[in-house]
Amino acid sequence: MPKSGYHHGDLRRTIVAAAVAAIDESGLDGWSLRELARRAGVSHAAPAHHFGDKTGVLTAIATDGFTLLADALEAAESDFLAAGLSYVDFAVNHPVHFAVMFQPSLYHADDEALQQAETRAGDALRKGAGAAAATSNDAPEHTTLAAWSIAHGFANLWISGALRPAPGADAVDAARPVLRMLLKRSS
Repeated sequence: MPKSGYHHGDLRRTIVAAAVAAIDESGLDGWSLRELARRAGVSHAAPAHHFGDKTGVLTAIATDGFTLLADALEAAESDFLAAGLSYVDFAVNHPVHFAVMFQPSLYHADDEALQQAETRAGDALRKGAGAAAATSNDAPEHTTLAAWSIAHGFANLWISGALRPAPGADAVDAARPVLRMLLKRSS
């Protein structure tokens, strides 16, 4: 006879999704493990048992974020513009992941799964920036850093509202001419 009560197919994913929703609503400081348990419909001890503490949850969010970013960048292959636009699209569609990923003080930066995901995303970013670097007299690492800085900066400005886009404006469409400037500069 099946055990009645709690059963969850993927507790980790459910708790991470609850954390992303809580952070989206209340900010990085406005949530608790108890709230995640309530949102996920599990015992109040389940998030702590599975992740240890809030830092463990944030490590999972950062790991998932770098994995999602790597997937997006790898789909762009070695096309700089496509990679940059994928970066902006990822950031705009996953703002909580994006915010956590680039604040290493929030998570366990020495976590092996996180490091693997971060390395994979970095490799994909370098591959995407390679097209711009190939036509540049600058060192490839400088072109890669410039490409990342432009895409990351644009995404941050968009997400924060600092660019004050027109209602209904699309971040990817707005980023395209900005990212093209680096390609023109590299030629």
